[in-house]
Amino acid sequence: MTRTVPGRTDHVVVVGAGLAGLSAALHLLGAGRRVTVVEREELPGGRAGRLDLAGYRIDTGPTVLTMPDVADEAFAAVGDSLYERIELIPLHPAYRACFADGSSLDVHSGADAMAAEVERFAGAAEAAGYRRLRDWLQRLYAAQLRRFIDANFDSPLGLLRTDLARLAALGGFGRLDARIGRFLSDERLRRVFSFQALYAGVPPARALAAYAVIAYMDTVAGVYFPRGGMHALPRAMAEAAAAAGAELRYGQPVIRLERSGERVTAVVTDAGRIPCDAVVLTPDLPVAYRLLGRRPRRPLGLRHSPSAVVLHAGTDRTWPRLAHHTISFGAAWHRTFDELTRSGNLMSDPSLLVTRPTATDPSLAPPGRHLHYILAPCPNTDIGPDAAAWSDLGPRYRDTLLRELERRGLDGIEAAIEEECLVTPADWHAYGHAAGTPFSVAHTFAQTGPFRPRNLVRGTENAVLAGCGTTPGVGVPTVLLSGKLAAARVTGLPGRAGSHPRPCPATTLPDRVDAPATTGLRAVRREPAAAARAHQEPPRRRTAAQEPPASSPDSPVAARQSPPPGSLPAGPTAPATEGRTG
Repeated sequence: MTRTVPGRTDHVVVVGAGLAGLSAALHLLGAGRRVTVVEREELPGGRAGRLDLAGYRIDTGPTVLTMPDVADEAFAAVGDSLYERIELIPLHPAYRACFADGSSLDVHSGADAMAAEVERFAGAAEAAGYRRLRDWLQRLYAAQLRRFIDANFDSPLGLLRTDLARLAALGGFGRLDARIGRFLSDERLRRVFSFQALYAGVPPARALAAYAVIAYMDTVAGVYFPRGGMHALPRAMAEAAAAAGAELRYGQPVIRLERSGERVTAVVTDAGRIPCDAVVLTPDLPVAYRLLGRRPRRPLGLRHSPSAVVLHAGTDRTWPRLAHHTISFGAAWHRTFDELTRSGNLMSDPSLLVTRPTATDPSLAPPGRHLHYILAPCPNTDIGPDAAAWSDLGPRYRDTLLRELERRGLDGIEAAIEEECLVTPADWHAYGHAAGTPFSVAHTFAQTGPFRPRNLVRGTENAVLAGCGTTPGVGVPTVLLSGKLAAARVTGLPGRAGSHPRPCPATTLPDRVDAPATTGLRAVRREPAAAARAHQEPPRRRTAAQEPPASSPDSPVAARQSPPPGSLPAGPTAPATEGRTG
């Protein structure tokens, strides 16, 4: 039996209407609890936020949606359905990988289609290796999901199950890079199936092979895009929660928690006091710990994942070589990871994620216009440039990235930009994210499973944590599961809740989402004639420099522009290219 919240739990207040908070709310409602959700922003979403900019509908967070069955499980808890509320479009290809030698590979989730593409790209022997790799990924996923990912732990002893031996037999405790190398010899292909380790904040050469489960999500289970954009997911979850009886209070920052002994008795917002029997906290860990007034002691300080610079660009043209998701790999590989996780330097030969959501849903931009989301992983502020340095560094790095993309074939990209919004570690820092990263605590061995910051905090018996900083970790599916696991701590129902999620209609088992949410975004409007001068006169940033209130829920929704509800990581969303969220 895992620990649960003792005493009455009739009324639960959920702090934060991000994916974790909404998942917790739906599971709590399904278990018969009365639920109030408080959110400091004016709309739901958290990291999966939304910015409306001159007719462009910009997802400010995750861009990769996988494992939609995990989201549907939350809807099903209240008798609702993800698939009835949102149209999910399977992406073919899931993404396109472009390499420094000029070659490219379309990644398909179908076994036969992908094997044929690998054979075209690297020969029959590599195609056979891919099929063996795919079988291993499926077995690895089956060994981990219900016992190690979708499970609450009270101590490391919870690992001592027959499933642990099964995972060890599959090589899950070896190194990811080496394990992928047992199946594929082509270095480019090995990148395609190992870069996902950076979602977890660890280079492939140092990551546990168990993290190949993320590659399973991306390359086997399938990648989807909700019509209307990624923000459609939290919006639909909020609507389902409201329909099931939840009270959702937007625009109400949490100021403090009232306590009586070891119990939280009320959540106090800037609009008043909300009595409660239990509370689920979804802000980033430093904010949650400040609210609780205590921080768990750990022998070593927490290590955080790399951060990211994101440029949202509304353009008057696009480039046929871009799929919905395109990973542009630089020639460097191991050096890139050293820069991101050890030396703290900006990538000297960057790998980049370019997402073009209008390739799938043109309604996200004005007629004849296109949206491009350019994500460049960068060091977090613990080991790289600090938040203050990014006020000058950000615009210059933006120009560097655009020049690099021009060099890689996106000719005229800078001149094509009409609207843009730049996000840097300074923005993540201003929103309260530790180490200036939206991808939270890295998944090192000492910060994984039962060693990760727990969702119960000693000294407060009726508060539970949820979100990417706690169990099970970073990424949209895992963040959704964190809300489910938090609800199970309150209700006493099994962590798996005995539920059997429905398969995504008319396709293979779905998968994940990752990339950050954006807050304090600066939006720059360009007249076409002035665009060519942009590199000489970088637009000034419009970001909040102050620390957020200690109570701020984890909801980096871009500027407050009363955005209409509409359309997430990585996240943790974006690849080796990236960094996520959760």
